[in-house]
Amino acid sequence: MLQRTKGARLNRCFFLLNGQNGRIIAPFFTTPVCGVNMANIASARKAARQSEKRRQHNMSLRTELRSALRRVKKAIDAGDKAAARAILHASTKVLDSIADKKIIHKNKASRHKSRLSAAIKAMA
Repeated sequence: MLQRTKGARLNRCFFLLNGQNGRIIAPFFTTPVCGVNMANIASARKAARQSEKRRQHNMSLRTELRSALRRVKKAIDAGDKAAARAILHASTKVLDSIADKKIIHKNKASRHKSRLSAAIKAMA
């Protein structure tokens, strides 16, 4: 992020970068060099860091949720009722856990469970 060109001043835009995707988070001060309004106060910088950490954690939980739903749907498509029921039981725990953490609404979790169990019940 810091670039020094020949005869130019050091770019004073300091950003905390997320390692994998290079997402800019928690800017540290206000300067016209960057053209970005950045947090001057320590508590605002900390809030930005915490917000990014929370966003990443919630994103991983949502991914876990989608994977659990995908596993059940795959078992239903395979046609094995016993295996689908066992996977639904495991996925129900994941759904409830994520709903308890308020990542998704509890009614949405119930709707997923209801539809998946109805699909399993409808299997021959």
